[in-house]
Amino acid sequence: MSITTLLLFYLLIPFFINYLSFKYSIAQKLGTVLIAYLIGLILGNIGIFPEASQAMMELITNKDIKLTRILVDNLFTEGTLTPDDVQYFKIHKLQDLLTTLAIAFALPLLLFSMNVRSWLKMAGKTFLSMFLGLISVIVPIFVGYFIFKDKIDESWKVAGMMTGVYTGGTPNLAAIQKALDVNTLTYILTHTYDLMIGAVFILFVMSIGQKVLLKFLPAFKKSGVEDAVLDAQSDFGNSKSFFEPVQKRYFLPNLSAIGVAVLIILISAGLGELVKKESQMLVIILSITTLGILASMIPKIHRIEKTYDYGMYFILIFSVVVASMADLRYFSTSHIQIFYWVILVYFGSLIIHVGLAALFKIDADNVIIVSTALTCSPAFVPVVAGSLKNKEIVASGLTVGIIGYAVGNYLGVFIAEFLRIL
Repeated sequence: MSITTLLLFYLLIPFFINYLSFKYSIAQKLGTVLIAYLIGLILGNIGIFPEASQAMMELITNKDIKLTRILVDNLFTEGTLTPDDVQYFKIHKLQDLLTTLAIAFALPLLLFSMNVRSWLKMAGKTFLSMFLGLISVIVPIFVGYFIFKDKIDESWKVAGMMTGVYTGGTPNLAAIQKALDVNTLTYILTHTYDLMIGAVFILFVMSIGQKVLLKFLPAFKKSGVEDAVLDAQSDFGNSKSFFEPVQKRYFLPNLSAIGVAVLIILISAGLGELVKKESQMLVIILSITTLGILASMIPKIHRIEKTYDYGMYFILIFSVVVASMADLRYFSTSHIQIFYWVILVYFGSLIIHVGLAALFKIDADNVIIVSTALTCSPAFVPVVAGSLKNKEIVASGLTVGIIGYAVGNYLGVFIAEFLRIL
């Protein structure tokens, strides 16, 4: 497969994925991100990519060596590397560039749709429930770290990724993977296990969850007035995904949003040059997050519709590319420990959240919607609210999810670094 063909495949495959999701209900239920992972894993493990020699793998994994095209050509001329190694290097460089750029563009575009001012209007009990929810997520992550730290390679990085995804979502997980330079297979399996257990969690809260929690928590007192769903955030459940946003009335304004994203990326890259090489990506990711939040407070930028959908386009590119980089032959028993850790976080956090909510007399619906927004994503909030027959909690649930997107990168990096030096 030529580099040009592979590049076109990566750039166009999100449209095919969204078509499947739009056309077939089973694809919509699976979710676009999971489909992207499946396509990427198939692409990377059916033997169409060249296999690297031991010498090339040592060069790729050695962080003290700056692997350039000139160095690879010289080693090939000397006979140290094979023709397959040269092609492998070209593909690897393309994949590394695409994952970096995809996250860099996705973060600001996703954050532009935030309404920071709405955070201040959030009801007191919802804010308290969110705070308790964050505590409930962090505690089992710490517990799991001390249980599995000797069984999982670079467990402190896994803890950081889990913090990001269980306070925010997939964009945070992907951003922290880049910021902390997490092994590709570890990242893929962490998110795959998250999707598997997350499906069980959603099934629970949409079926018997409310009845179970009402045994411990008070019922929601309806006011009879539905909250207005927060402007751009209402797109989170849109099954048409990227099809509607490519219409002219959305496409042209989003070119401006992409232009702002480019400016944010350039500023962040400049800030990254001010620190040591090993900390550059971390600084760049956090700078993009901060500048994206600040930009969302500019009305002209915030009012651009469908920026969230464009951000998700880049997330799908990232998902396909990073999945295609994962070689399942390197799966080890340490990876199954991540599965147990994910189970602990999902259901441990719910139990802790319910216990704390009981102390503060927070209702069952509030706990369910906040837990959904944090451990799953804002996209599930309208669906779960519908199953609870309570549309009054949609706006507050979406707001919690958006705040999670905003703080997830900071919390994930902080906890990872804290556990690393502990």
